[in-house]
Amino acid sequence: MNFFSLFKRSLIYKFKKKISIDKDNLSDKSLDELFYLYGSDKANYFKINNTKGHGYSNFYYDQLKNIKDSKINILEIGSYAGASAAAFSKYFKNANIFCFDINISNFKYQSKNIHVFGIDINNKQKIEKTLKTIFNKHQFNLFDLIIDDGSHNLDDILSSLNYFFKFVKEGGIFIIEDFKHPNYYKYNRNIDHILVDEFLNNLINKIFTNSSLINRENQKILMTLIERIDIKKGNLKDSDICFIKRKTK
Repeated sequence: MNFFSLFKRSLIYKFKKKISIDKDNLSDKSLDELFYLYGSDKANYFKINNTKGHGYSNFYYDQLKNIKDSKINILEIGSYAGASAAAFSKYFKNANIFCFDINISNFKYQSKNIHVFGIDINNKQKIEKTLKTIFNKHQFNLFDLIIDDGSHNLDDILSSLNYFFKFVKEGGIFIIEDFKHPNYYKYNRNIDHILVDEFLNNLINKIFTNSSLINRENQKILMTLIERIDIKKGNLKDSDICFIKRKTK
């Protein structure tokens, strides 16, 4: 993605009219209801056409219920229109949510707790600069949750895990949505490489993978840092989500 395309999309986002959600009184709603209300396909049903969604809400609830009222920082990679960010901001009332997306012109929600950045995740220099700005401004240095809901391309999924996992705090969770898309769709299997589910299985079993994206040293670091990987199957044939928990000392 070239600079001018990103700049144009950022301008559209800056000047477009957005939906403010800070006054939405939804404290009685479940996470699934919030996903549905704001239009996220993470819900059991998708609001736009009332068809089945991925049904990730129950998994999110089970994995994150212990931090519902905690002060947390969430990074979402791939936010599209901001539906899940809006839902998370109402469910986690003490959360700051940081959204990275290559096309923020689609983003339609606004909240004091949601911070949106137009970024190509392959531009590591820009990522490093943005993270430094976030950490300095908000006075923290690791995220409680990182959610990868980006392109679902094989190279992007693996590169994100390789780069961003070190920014998960101890006891925090790195979440990959739709991580088996490269298993199902040829266009997502865009490099010649072992698939994500196989790579994760190797990490758990302390087996090194011959990888062009994640070298042996970084695989060893991941093996050392990961406490467990929980893999869940959602409603649809391509609904696969994994929760990768970082160890505590």
